[in-house]
Amino acid sequence: MSETIINQRQIHWFPGHMAKTLRLMEQEIRHIDCVLQILDARIPLSSLNPEIERITAGKPHLYVLNKADLADPEITQQWLAYFRSAGAGCLPMDSRQKGRANAIKGPIEKELAALTERRRAHGMVGARIHVMVVGIPNVGKSTFINSFAGEARAKAANKPGVTRGKQWITVGNYDLMDMPGVLWKKFDTLETAANLAFIGSIRDDILDIEELACGLLSSVRGIYPQRLLERYKLPAEALDLPPYDLLLAIGAKRGMLISGGEVDSERAAKTVVGEFRASKWGRISLERPPRPAAEQEAEDAAQDD
Repeated sequence: MSETIINQRQIHWFPGHMAKTLRLMEQEIRHIDCVLQILDARIPLSSLNPEIERITAGKPHLYVLNKADLADPEITQQWLAYFRSAGAGCLPMDSRQKGRANAIKGPIEKELAALTERRRAHGMVGARIHVMVVGIPNVGKSTFINSFAGEARAKAANKPGVTRGKQWITVGNYDLMDMPGVLWKKFDTLETAANLAFIGSIRDDILDIEELACGLLSSVRGIYPQRLLERYKLPAEALDLPPYDLLLAIGAKRGMLISGGEVDSERAAKTVVGEFRASKWGRISLERPPRPAAEQEAEDAAQDD
């Protein structure tokens, strides 16, 4: 079971079908020409599954920063530079816009240029390209495939766990293998676990919604404080409140009261989480790219002086 911690409480979610998916990837990867790993543009590192990286190592690989329309565009550009500086093919995507996923065809063919040339030398002109589409739950793999195909060919929904077994989707010269979303058994950091919960990659029904909302408020007010003040019409001093009190202030401002005049904290929490996921707070990125080691060392040395 994966362990997610929101406000220091551990949440376990690594269903059996995820372990089965990892085994299936290991079996199928030898038949694959290229891997498309779909990441969430708001949390590129937290949505980068190390188990998928391990299994797909050695194959031509492209990263798609999906849901880029929900992320801070300036930060997304920083992430693109980060991946490309590491020699990784990467591009942003809003897969919900019909036809936008077609932009991936050129990069796929570029990554596979050597393979295509070998096939041509052996008289295999027009051989089909087998692409494995992978990622964490609720990152938009099936939506991406449907956009790529130009029609609904894969099951898609705004919640994790919809795709349970591999699906082969044929689109032109491509055979796309849509794999179920999969997490990993143990998260490296508290931040990774929390970010996955915030975007809905962990099923909400096993989370405490108030703890989730408090964690989200705590994270966002540190990087986009003005967004919270503007969205919920709060005074600046509200940012100094403990997260739960900030949640209650939001509920009170929205008139979410129950008998006795108390704030309905559960309703407020559902509103906060729901509005974040619907991008009602504006385009927000929860992660910044790691700074280059040399730059970090120079700053540390300056502080020591």
